[in-house]
Order: sequence, then C-alpha cells, then structure tokens
Amino acid sequence: MIFAAILAGGVGSRMKIADMPKQFLPLGDKPILIHTVEKFLLCSRFDKIYIGVHANWVLHAKDLVKKYISQPERIEIVEGGADRNGTIMNIIGAIEEEYGENEDNIIVTHDSVRPYVSIRMIEENIDAALEYGATDTVISATDTIITSEDGDYISTVPERRLMYQGQTPQSFRISILKKLYNQLSEDEKAILTDACKICVVGGVKVKLVQGDVANMKITTIEDYRIAQAMVGGEK
Repeated sequence: MIFAAILAGGVGSRMKIADMPKQFLPLGDKPILIHTVEKFLLCSRFDKIYIGVHANWVLHAKDLVKKYISQPERIEIVEGGADRNGTIMNIIGAIEEEYGENEDNIIVTHDSVRPYVSIRMIEENIDAALEYGATDTVISATDTIITSEDGDYISTVPERRLMYQGQTPQSFRISILKKLYNQLSEDEKAILTDACKICVVGGVKVKLVQGDVANMKITTIEDYRIAQAMVGGEK
C-alpha cells in the first residue's frame, strides 16, 4: 500500500507575521496546507493521505479539511511529534494501527509548506521508492557551495557538479525507515533530523528524483511573498 505523509507539525518560528503556523496562512484563496494536500489528492495511487499537525492545531486542521477538501475520507489528521522524524513516526504508527505492518508499504513524506510540488515529482517518488526503497527529491546546485567550520573562513569548496539541494518529497519503504530509526540513540535522533540522512548513515542507498526550483519551501517572509506572486500561475 502507498501512503502520503504531509508534515505540518511546525509552529512557524521563523516567520513572525501571524499568530498561526505558516502552513495555515492564506495563499491566494485558501491556506498553504490545502494547496499542498490538493496536489496529493490528484494522485490516485495513495491509499490514504495523512497530515501530521502540532497538537494545538489538530482541530483547526480538521476544520480546514472539512471546509476545503471534497474527499475528506481520503485524509487522516495525526498529532505530530517533537520533531520532523517524530511526526513521520507518529504517522507510521497510525498507518500500522489502521492497516497493519507490511514489508512493502510505501510512505511519501512532504513538507506542508511546499505547495508547488508537481504530480510528476510525486509519481516519480512512488516509483523510485517501490524500486529502490528510499528516494530524495533534489535540484542541482547552481551557485558555488562553500563549507566553513568556524563561520569566519572557508574550509572547503566542493565541486559544484557534485552538489545538490534537497527538497521533498522524500519517500521510503516504511519497514526500512522504521528499522533504521529505531536503531538510533536518542542523541542520534536529535542530530539526524533528515530522514534521508538516517538512510545514508544506516548504509541504505537513496535514489535521486529530479525536483524543480518552483518546488520552494515557504520558510521566510520573502518566500511567502514569492509564493503569493506565484499563486496566479499555479498549475
């Protein structure tokens, strides 16, 4: 079975323009979260779409689904965890409670504040996860990347052709991700906040799927302004 996990557990601490998390801010005529969920609803391959939401905002999210979504039976709201991976694991727990454990189950995880994800990316994530077990959506780095260990001086300048910027979706065979996560210590769980990094550290190869610059993450006020300018041309 194939499941979507929309990660909406954040509280928007970096965008202080409203008294609500950024995923609930309006984008055009509806909230950012709803735009994102609607993209996943267009894919008929999902058995269910789960949304992981901070405990304080679960009722609000349910109200939004009731108001905007024409197929609410395909949506399940789950209380998020303490961090990103905690939310993913809560969703996996909800999946297994309802559908049981299965070695072949796939989860497609996506940031709720990336409303311009394309159907092509979603479909390619599903296909890659089914074939390879783990996949990440990326775009090639266009700028030179530098690393600095002290924040004052350049430590290394990696070869740009080898550099990519990570996006989402990130998709996995649930059994693989769950096993690797449960093997981590509490200190490792605090450090390894990216699910694909857990796979890499655990020795599992992660297949790359081509993303798009339009698949932006709305994190700052400037991002929000750009997303508002883009909404008229959304496809």
